[in-house]
Amino acid sequence: MTMLITRRIFTAVGAAGLVMLAAACGSSSTSATTSSPAATTSSPAAPASAAPSAATVVLKTDQTSLGTVLTNASGFTVYWFAKDTTTNSACAGACATAWPPVIGMPQAASGLKLTGKLGEIRRSDGSMQATYNGHPLYLFAGDSAPGQVTGNGLNGFGALWYVIKIGTSTTASTVGSGSAGSGSGSGSGW
Repeated sequence: MTMLITRRIFTAVGAAGLVMLAAACGSSSTSATTSSPAATTSSPAAPASAAPSAATVVLKTDQTSLGTVLTNASGFTVYWFAKDTTTNSACAGACATAWPPVIGMPQAASGLKLTGKLGEIRRSDGSMQATYNGHPLYLFAGDSAPGQVTGNGLNGFGALWYVIKIGTSTTASTVGSGSAGSGSGSGSGW
């Protein structure tokens, strides 16, 4: 009987020790959800202290209600922010939560010829953000499925957000002129 009690105590202490060891070895960082467009890039929802990313991010085009637009490999619409410059993203903190930056070195999907220039800028956290024609690229957390363009024309975080139209009368080369989108947003304070 004494041996049975001792074995139970040892088992309980051992299990508690394993739980404490696992907790001590675990990471305190959070991970991105897998059901959002943010999860389709190489970690855009990462905290500001994240290490720089050298991953490649594939861009393609898809047909939407606004015409052919630039998307990520999963078909989520890519946007640009009128407040950005060619060398600096003006979207961090809460803005980057609502508008996750497209992180990584951009590459056109196999067989796709884009008329605009792909590039990248270094964000304040050290990560590399993809650009198109000098505009830093973002996804919109409000787009819950590929092909949605619910962020186009929204006014938030101090400026307007637009899709990047490809191959229409409003071509990618007009990105940055303010004429790239028809204001379909409601200005909901983004």
